[in-house]
Amino acid sequence: MQASHIDHVNLNVPADGKQPAREFYEQKLGFTIEDDLYEAGEKPFFDVRLSATGVVHLWPTDDFEPQAAVNYDHLCIVVEEDIETVKSQLTEAGVDIEKELDSPLGATGVAGAVYVRDPFGYRVELKSRV
Repeated sequence: MQASHIDHVNLNVPADGKQPAREFYEQKLGFTIEDDLYEAGEKPFFDVRLSATGVVHLWPTDDFEPQAAVNYDHLCIVVEEDIETVKSQLTEAGVDIEKELDSPLGATGVAGAVYVRDPFGYRVELKSRV
């Protein structure tokens, strides 16, 4: 078996989480929210479109509880911009940078990265392309 990329990640969010997701992922980070099928009742989740080949499925649930255990650390999203541009865009959007690393090792090598929290408490690593 030989994998080429991650297709999607599933994350639970509060039942009323669509608007906070839109504000963070779309308005602040610049990704697209795809929710037509969710709104039409054809699927139980909506998507954050990261690229042509990758999405984050956000599953609204009445049973959502913010992350309390350490069994999940973060989701890493590779971005095309250099890390200084990413930091500038985050600051301009009012997103707090939790942590910055100059050279974290990832699937494709070492590149600068910053860590932020989404509105649901998930840590998101934004990593420059190697």
